Amino acid sequence: MITIIAGTNRPNSRARRVADFYAQLLARQGASSQLLDLTELPLDFTTSALYGNTGRHDEFNRLAALAESAEKLVFVVPEYNCSFPGVLKAFIDGLPYPGGIRGKKAALVGLSSGSQGGILPLNHLTDVLMYLGTAVLPQRVRLPFIDKFLTAEGLITEPLYQQLLQEQAEALLAF
Repeated sequence: MITIIAGTNRPNSRARRVADFYAQLLARQGASSQLLDLTELPLDFTTSALYGNTGRHDEFNRLAALAESAEKLVFVVPEYNCSFPGVLKAFIDGLPYPGGIRGKKAALVGLSSGSQGGILPLNHLTDVLMYLGTAVLPQRVRLPFIDKFLTAEGLITEPLYQQLLQEQAEALLAF
């Protein structure tokens, strides 16, 4: 099972639309996936589910189990202030350590409204994942100027972006 993580808790996010698109790519290749949408995190999870409260919040535990049960992960990560969203870092920090996502394989997709396509967030997230023992697929996809190429319905209109995501999905399945 592949878990696709929409890496922000912003409602109606571009990350969620790209995550849904990615799930469709995987389905066309016969791969099963599940979505982990950070909008489903409990609002108080940083105080009710982390540190001394680890394992005590059923809703957080349900989402953590989606990451832990996956064989592979796809992180769809928007760029927030030259890095990835803090809510994603807090979620990762709440996963069991060691364990959680240790030994898993991950693909990374970066989104930005600017020209860099989320390269800084992908670099930061790669460092975190490698520290945790998660292998990162070298074929990271960056989607710059995403607002120009992503419809409200979740269609990616840029053929190059479609091709890059398709190639990454194929590489992830072989990884």
